[in-house]
Formats: sequence, C-alpha cells, structure tokens
Amino acid sequence: MEQKDYILREIQKIGAMIRAIGQKLFGGKDNLAISLEQDFLEVKGMLLSEINFDFDKFMISNEEDSIQYLQSIDGFNNDNIEELAELLAQIGSNLKSDLSKNYFVKALLLYRFINQATKTFSFERETNIKRIENLLHE
Repeated sequence: MEQKDYILREIQKIGAMIRAIGQKLFGGKDNLAISLEQDFLEVKGMLLSEINFDFDKFMISNEEDSIQYLQSIDGFNNDNIEELAELLAQIGSNLKSDLSKNYFVKALLLYRFINQATKTFSFERETNIKRIENLLHE
C-alpha cells in the first residue's frame, strides 16, 4: 500500500512540476528570448533536482531511449507524458531558431507514444500532432 501511495505522489508531483514549468516559461509576461533562455536553464535544474529528470539527456536520446528513460522515472504516467509533449511543443513554438525542430520532433514522438499506449482517440491530441507535423514541414 505504501508503494502505491508513493507512486501516486510521484505522479502528482511530476504533473504539478510540468504545469509549473509551463507557467514559469509562458505565463502572463512578455518573454524576451534571453529571459526564456534563462528561465529554461533554471527549469532544467528544477527538473533534475526535484524529479531526477535530466532534460538534456532526454533531448539527445534516440526515440526508443527517450521513451525508456521516461518510463524509468517513477511518476511519468501517460497523462504526464502528454503534458510534457504539450510543453515541448510550446517551447518549440516560442524558439526562434533551428532548435525548435528538435522540440517538435520530441513532442511528436511523445504524442504518438501516447496514442499507442492508451489506444484511445483524442481529438485534441490529433490536432496537436497535425499542427506539429505542419510546423515541421514548413
């Protein structure tokens, strides 16, 4: 029972962390590129210290390793993976560089993984997939 409570707390902690990151990076203020970059460095440190998630390792890993890495972290359930995909897509949309493609590719990977893992149709998820595919082909 304690193990189940621990996992539920980890799931909630990761979900709250991802939402807080989105709010920090994109909530309510004009983000200049330098501010976004500084905030993002801080966020990566928070992810590593709070949930032991190495963002850089995740980003440079191939598709299979990226998914395995997420699955190895207690608390990364399908909902949290989908929230991470949304965050990655949002970061990609706000970057004005070639790096945005990397974020879109990872977001697309996560959305497709969620489609396979849940075997459920989500109109919102499909819309996000199509939007990212269009952005990648521009």
